[in-house]
Amino acid sequence: MAADAPSRPSGRIDIWFSLSARGSTYGREIRGGLVTFFTMAYIVVLNPLIIGTSKDMNGLYVGGTDNMIKAITMVTAATALVAGLMTILMGAIGRFPIAVAAGLGLNGFVAFTLAPRMTWADAMGLVVLEGVLILILALTGFRSAVFTAVPEPLKYAIGVGIGLFITIIGLVDAGVVRTGVPLVSFGVAGELQGWPIFTFCAGLFITIVLVVRKVMGAILIGIVATTVLAIAIEAFVGIGGRSITNEDGWGLNVPVLPESVLAVPDLGLLGQFSLFGSFEVIGVLASLLAIFSLMLSDFFDTMGTAFGLATEADLIDDEGRIPHFESILVVDSIAAAAGGAASVSSNTAYVESASGIAEGARTGVASLVTGALFLVAMFFSPLVTIIPYEAASPALVVVGFLMMTQIRHIDFSDYSIGIPAFLTIVIMPFTYSITNGIGAGFVSWLVIKIFTGKASEVNWLMWVISLAFLAYFGIYPIELVLGLK
Repeated sequence: MAADAPSRPSGRIDIWFSLSARGSTYGREIRGGLVTFFTMAYIVVLNPLIIGTSKDMNGLYVGGTDNMIKAITMVTAATALVAGLMTILMGAIGRFPIAVAAGLGLNGFVAFTLAPRMTWADAMGLVVLEGVLILILALTGFRSAVFTAVPEPLKYAIGVGIGLFITIIGLVDAGVVRTGVPLVSFGVAGELQGWPIFTFCAGLFITIVLVVRKVMGAILIGIVATTVLAIAIEAFVGIGGRSITNEDGWGLNVPVLPESVLAVPDLGLLGQFSLFGSFEVIGVLASLLAIFSLMLSDFFDTMGTAFGLATEADLIDDEGRIPHFESILVVDSIAAAAGGAASVSSNTAYVESASGIAEGARTGVASLVTGALFLVAMFFSPLVTIIPYEAASPALVVVGFLMMTQIRHIDFSDYSIGIPAFLTIVIMPFTYSITNGIGAGFVSWLVIKIFTGKASEVNWLMWVISLAFLAYFGIYPIELVLGLK
């Protein structure tokens, strides 16, 4: 029997993770876990650049000095620690190949919207409270019930939207698509130029060929091969990092072998939060609205991500359910609170986990591998910073295509289905928000049902959720009316 071929259950670990039952092997899970880590390891570098540059964080945690580098170093260590522990917990309890880390979008909301109105510790207290509240909703079964109430076409639309979303992430990270004026541009001045773009294109075609030929480990091989190419190009050409004066530079990391591969992590941020400090600073009502905004994003991001990934992994049962879904939601809720408690913002499920699933991951064993690598990254952070966006992004583009294939399940000839599905799909990538896409789909679904005389067909939970999204989208005028702006 081939070493990578599925076999009968061979022990308690196999049975617990349903390894053989899902047609997987330890080899596939290890490869999947490696690929997921490499495609989302950027968060260890990117989250500190968002969180660590907060003026309040520099003053609060670095003894009143403006030592940004030390703040960034501390956030790096805490980001890797929480991501590692929560991903391992997701693997062990959720038993699903989903990795967890500090949520992009949420960290920006916390750093640039909440933190300026209070101390960083106060803002982290709101994140902890939000995590506790969605944990209660998960334990009571409410989150799972909401998922069941969502119409099947919208569930598939969420998966397709996520596929487009991670494709856009990959193209923007690589510099192929750029935002600004005009709103979206192709490359630099309408052209693909520079060695980093060449590296991305080469990596994309390498990965595409490997995937089409069904080469085992295709995505992982693509990432490693593209990184080696990037290191070689930088060594000979000396391009440097991307900046305003160097538009053709590398994105995120410059692929240079570090002088040292070890770094001692500074975990001084752990426990630095004030649970109810914001209530005194901005008031109870404003604090509750902030918690509501955080909750709505966390609540639906994971639901959408889990369904999209489960569909891609072919793990949806005949009744449209995800295995161990309640456990997945519980761990995700704990991760949200843990991120706040560690001062690195809310942690949530990552759509980049789709890359590991495309590599063959089907169980929580892959998440154990990804989580362990995050913990190792605390000590080997110089190695993590070798991989530029251009080397990891080809994997996201290819995985985006794989997730897009779910669109075949949506009947676009029925406009009452097609329009909400369409809005779900397009708004996710264009607003960089899974939550916004889900909200647009839900609200439009409800409106169409009401004005076609089919309101009685709408599940009562869909009414509640859609009205909640209306409040979410209208949060600015609501705050104006309440005198909070």
